[in-house]
Amino acid sequence: MSKVEVYTTTYCPYCRAAEALLDKKKVDYKKIDVTHDHELKRRVMEQFSWRTVPIIIIDDKVIGGYDQLAALERTSKLDKILNHVTEK
Repeated sequence: MSKVEVYTTTYCPYCRAAEALLDKKKVDYKKIDVTHDHELKRRVMEQFSWRTVPIIIIDDKVIGGYDQLAALERTSKLDKILNHVTEK
């Protein structure tokens, strides 16, 4: 089973879209809300060299944001990357 993490904020529509896509696919993921933790948000963005949220990590590899996640889904590559993560 793949480990999936999503760094998110409460006000980001792309974060909601990423979560909705993962929920629709019944992916078990860890949601890390950085809305009020600006230091954590800064560290995560620096660590993963990503400037916006969401930051989606699958098995410790940066997938990117919602656009990259949706592109993987459109090209039928997301399931392969997820290794058919078990349902919630």
